[in-house]
Amino acid sequence: MELDRHGAELLFQVLTEREEKASAAIASNESFGWTETFIDPRLCAAIVDRLTFGGAIIETGIDSYRLAQSRARAEQHTTA
Repeated sequence: MELDRHGAELLFQVLTEREEKASAAIASNESFGWTETFIDPRLCAAIVDRLTFGGAIIETGIDSYRLAQSRARAEQHTTA
């Protein structure tokens, strides 16, 4: 998924305003190299910095159940 510059700036603003006021939880199947999602590398680095500063990163090491289910359905359709 790609987020344009305006959308990324709005997300950064929300994260900045929530900082030290409330928690934020983010789930992703991707590592922190979100340059495909956030086109501007500097803005991407700033968002990752906001998310990780003082936070807890939990890596489950488990593939997404939904992704595995979608791939299985796609495979069934191509072999049928």
